[in-house]
Amino acid sequence: MSLTFARYGKDKVRVFRIVRNGDWQDVAEYTICALVEGKIETSYTQADNTCVVATDSVKNTVNVLAKTSPHVLNPALFALHIALHFVTKYDHLSKSVVELQQFKWSRIPVNGKDHKHSFVRDGEEKLIFKVEVDATEGKDKIKGSVTGGMKDLLVLKSSGSAFENFYVDEYTTLTPVSDRILSTAIDSEYTYALPTGPLTIDGLADLDKAVKFQEVAKSAKTITLELFATDESASVQATMYKMAQEILKENSTVSSVTYRLPNKHYVPVNLSFFKLENMTPPDKAEVFTPLESPSGLIMATVSRA
Repeated sequence: MSLTFARYGKDKVRVFRIVRNGDWQDVAEYTICALVEGKIETSYTQADNTCVVATDSVKNTVNVLAKTSPHVLNPALFALHIALHFVTKYDHLSKSVVELQQFKWSRIPVNGKDHKHSFVRDGEEKLIFKVEVDATEGKDKIKGSVTGGMKDLLVLKSSGSAFENFYVDEYTTLTPVSDRILSTAIDSEYTYALPTGPLTIDGLADLDKAVKFQEVAKSAKTITLELFATDESASVQATMYKMAQEILKENSTVSSVTYRLPNKHYVPVNLSFFKLENMTPPDKAEVFTPLESPSGLIMATVSRA
């Protein structure tokens, strides 16, 4: 028997950072999972902990970098900074994987202007970044990958969605509809095409200029919401494909887009006992019961040719 995979670190590290610029303040709240790989096998096979950077030290590193990193307000760069720290600081560590979730804090408008230090949690959606850095070919030849995305962005349209002409057999009970409620919790991921050359901590600002991490994130959300709202949807599948196509079209530094969309079902309530017609969409069905489960789950990845 042999050890064929080993990785460890600290999960669910909660970080909240205030960046003060005079009386104008910015905030960022993250949950971070930071993991490492390398010459750590003896901690598993020989009970030798001398190669182990303790998971508590991993947590402490995240907090220290939250204080000292110039990239703390840029979630993609902050995740890269954390990952690059581990593979450059420790000779025996060769890989690091960091996944970061950013919670939403929006400035409170007061008299038509954003307040300088007051914020509101005006949505439960989270911005996601996952980075992997690999120094197995040398500390001066570090490679990496970055994916961004969002999750828990709940959307609903009360019209403009149909589902017809689907496959029918002896198991089919679903009735075709020309207009229905369409609701989902957006779970998306996009892979950035990083420029060639080694990754370095000192080069992160230039990397951001080339790849435009935050600009892509904003564009992806805008495209997702606008197409969801305006597309006369024949199916979740058809709409998500249009979304992914548009993100690739508008963002040259994205190489692929993935959506995972659960179909949040709303079922008309049968009110015939009360002599009320409520079962016929689109005109008569007006009162619905939201169903948590079961739900459809539609997934797709669209990549550049």
